[in-house]
Amino acid sequence: MAKSEQAFKNALLGKKLPILTLDNKWHRLFTQAEQNSEINKLSEKLNELLMRQGKLNTESKELRAIKKKLLDEIVNSQADMNGNPDKKTQKKLDENKRLIDEANDKLEAYTDELKFLPGEIDKVNYDLMLATMDACYDYLTDNAKEVKDIDAWISAMRIELKKNIIKKQAKEAKNKEMYSYMHDIFGASVIELFDMKYDM
Repeated sequence: MAKSEQAFKNALLGKKLPILTLDNKWHRLFTQAEQNSEINKLSEKLNELLMRQGKLNTESKELRAIKKKLLDEIVNSQADMNGNPDKKTQKKLDENKRLIDEANDKLEAYTDELKFLPGEIDKVNYDLMLATMDACYDYLTDNAKEVKDIDAWISAMRIELKKNIIKKQAKEAKNKEMYSYMHDIFGASVIELFDMKYDM
């Protein structure tokens, strides 16, 4: 394990991460940054694990309901027959017991799998968080570089703009000074004629 990953683990110790693929804000991150193949793979795996967990929970609940119904039938049949069921009822009781055993086996397998799924979900969710952080920080780093470049361009343009404003003001002052001298030397009537000729 990399030293930086261990530092992350220590920092996150005791903190409960939200399940990222169920979080709308996580999905909104990727309207900004791009999901890479690792994020796609991890989010698909996480969703598969969540669906498996949901399916096992639903099927476990259904099996418990079926098992209860079968047990109720056995108890009611035995009570009705006072412990001496006929052949047809005995066959039904045996079938119910077989189905209960089958349900118990499935429930045990589901329970075993459900014990490990939360840890697996947390692991994939953690890996997805790290991949998300990498993608987002890459995006932030690229954006910060672009912002810095744009800021440098703006600063250069401001300097260029200030220089051009000074040049403009100097040229306007020269024009005004020259016009004033021409006015003084040649008089207003002559200058007005030339103003019309040069469209001033």
